[in-house]
Amino acid sequence: QVQLVESGGGLVQPGGSLRLSCVASGSILRIYDMGWYRQAPGKERELVATITRDDSRNYADSVKGRFTISRDNTKNTVYLQMNSLKPEDTALYYCNAEVMDRITISRRGYWGQGTQVTVSS
Repeated sequence: QVQLVESGGGLVQPGGSLRLSCVASGSILRIYDMGWYRQAPGKERELVATITRDDSRNYADSVKGRFTISRDNTKNTVYLQMNSLKPEDTALYYCNAEVMDRITISRRGYWGQGTQVTVSS
């Protein structure tokens, strides 16, 4: 089994910054794409940013130039640096990773439980 645990969320004023982290653990053989998604109240979950194993990155238009995704393959960790935060960035942020399980030798996506980000004055 594979677990993803996010951290780093919190309350921040508009214009502030936060750094989210997500650590994957368990029966991991290899991690492929990793990413961050978010879901605001009453809205569908949406993509924020993704990163491939070789550091190819993709961002939602709404966060380009403000957010940066990165990863450390030695630590099975993905990060999301969020700058110039806006109230509309308020949401529950979820980590996602595509993982090859070393026991079942099967490849599938996993989700974390989410970390809350609230941008408010």
